[in-house]
Amino acid sequence: MARAARIQVIKPHLLAIAVVLGLVMLPVAVWLDLRNLSDQVLQTQASSLSAVINDIRGYYARNVVGRVLEAPGTTQPLHNYHDVPGAIPIPATLSIELGEVIGTRQGIAGYRFVSDYPFANRAAHALDAFEIRALDVFRQARRADASLWEATGSLFDRRIRIATPVMLGGACVNCHNTHPESPKRDWQAGDVRGIQSITVEQPIAANILSFKYLLAYLIAAGGAGVAFVVLQARQARAMRRMNAELETANSFLASVSMKIAKYLSPQIYKSIFSGEKDVAISTERKKLTIFFSDIQNFTSMSERLQPEELTDLLNEYFTEMSTIASAHGATLDKFIGDAILAFFGDPETKGVQEDARACLSMAMEMQHRLVELNAEWRRRHGLQEPFMVRMGINTGYCNVGNFGSSDRMDYTIIGAEANLAARLQSIAEPGSIVISYETFTLVEDMVRTRKLEPVRVKGINRDVVPYVVEGELEAATGSVFSESGNGMNVFIDVERLDEADARRLSGTLQNAMAALARRGGPAPQAE
Repeated sequence: MARAARIQVIKPHLLAIAVVLGLVMLPVAVWLDLRNLSDQVLQTQASSLSAVINDIRGYYARNVVGRVLEAPGTTQPLHNYHDVPGAIPIPATLSIELGEVIGTRQGIAGYRFVSDYPFANRAAHALDAFEIRALDVFRQARRADASLWEATGSLFDRRIRIATPVMLGGACVNCHNTHPESPKRDWQAGDVRGIQSITVEQPIAANILSFKYLLAYLIAAGGAGVAFVVLQARQARAMRRMNAELETANSFLASVSMKIAKYLSPQIYKSIFSGEKDVAISTERKKLTIFFSDIQNFTSMSERLQPEELTDLLNEYFTEMSTIASAHGATLDKFIGDAILAFFGDPETKGVQEDARACLSMAMEMQHRLVELNAEWRRRHGLQEPFMVRMGINTGYCNVGNFGSSDRMDYTIIGAEANLAARLQSIAEPGSIVISYETFTLVEDMVRTRKLEPVRVKGINRDVVPYVVEGELEAATGSVFSESGNGMNVFIDVERLDEADARRLSGTLQNAMAALARRGGPAPQAE
């Protein structure tokens, strides 16, 4: 049964062939049974007809030919021909006695000739309801071609009886009206003298086996249907069990995949689980925009803070930065201690220029968000020294893909251009963003920059010209001001200030400017 279920699942065309064969075999079985039944019915009818003819021939030989041969003189037809030597039966007597002769034989056909006006020397005929009704119908119709039939029987046999009228002709009328033993003397031509009925029986129970081919087909089809139902039930149970196992496996895999997603960049996770990328050691050379950031003096900060508090701050910092990176479409490569490595251009890219602009927008939003986080941490944790982050951005060709062994791989980038992003980060002032010349050419219409002295980086055979991002061009005349450095961490959004905060900020700025003047430094210049 299990093997049949496997065949049904693996080779469904075999089931289709079996159904077609079943449909084709049904009319074949019916045709074979009808032919067999027809042969049996014809054989039975032929046998019965042969027996009836034999009975008629024997009756004719005894009561007609035999008596004519025994007659001493002229023979004559009489109803009481038995009492007169050499006499022969009249038609009515012939019909009555033939009915008695044929009726004594057990067969499928019967014959009966009856009348409600028998001659005086004959016993009265026992008429049943059908015969009485037939006489009434025929006498009202007075038609020689009239007939009446009925079907009777039980569950296992059927009987058909057909009655037709026996009508008097001119010669018969004279005889019946003048005969001394006639029960009625006013007969007229066309009167119904009696009826003759033919009965044909068909025993259904005896013919059940005539449908042996159909019965065999039905038994086989029923067995196949039961087997199919049982098979389907077993298959349904197996499918339910498999579905339950799949649901359990899917729940487990969903849980595992959600956990794995925490270790992968969303783009990498999506490309692996959608089948876009193979989990195999392979790399490509692409032009990427690489981002590298690092927290200033994180080591010394870790000595002043409790490990639990530092862990909470660092995790919150990474969470906020990761959210911003994901919003801008960055592929977050890894966290290296307190540093972040991310890149744009693989596995998804919007083009080299758009990737570079998205990377710079991400870096500036990170710096803005960090200013807000420092303010929140100061209120919540009493953090004295804010987190100051240096950021470096470079655009160039790198090898990107799966690196490692067949058992342990890491999706990352390698190459001198990636090292350059880290080097630019190292020369940046705390709270600032330094970009390479290659990146600057792609984003120069976005930000105000200041050119730095060229630097040499290991692995790159050219002088690298860095640029410090000093602010967005839109922000120069806008409402957002952000500056950071040693002893300075400023973030002002004028549009978000209410009247009280604006007055407080104005006083703070005036006090700061007065303090700078007392220090003897250069007087603040309005830009």
